[in-house]
Amino acid sequence: MKQLPEEYYTKLEELQAVDFVIVELTLYLDTHPDDYEAIQQYNNFVKERKHLKKEFEKQFGALTNFGYSYSHYPWEWKEAPWPWQV
Repeated sequence: MKQLPEEYYTKLEELQAVDFVIVELTLYLDTHPDDYEAIQQYNNFVKERKHLKKEFEKQFGALTNFGYSYSHYPWEWKEAPWPWQV
């Protein structure tokens, strides 16, 4: 398997942490739909996740396929490891 720099793991961990917060806020908002502060937090974390994803993919390649991520040239989706393999 291809050797990856430490920064790859650091940035991937940041994304995973933000994803965790988004999932937790989603679950909370399912039962507290009128919590304005929680909705603001959710929207801020979604914005942060988009930024982190864009930066990660610019440096290391696509995180997802099926139209959710752009590809560098040449087509790189076949390159391992995929995010779920590390």
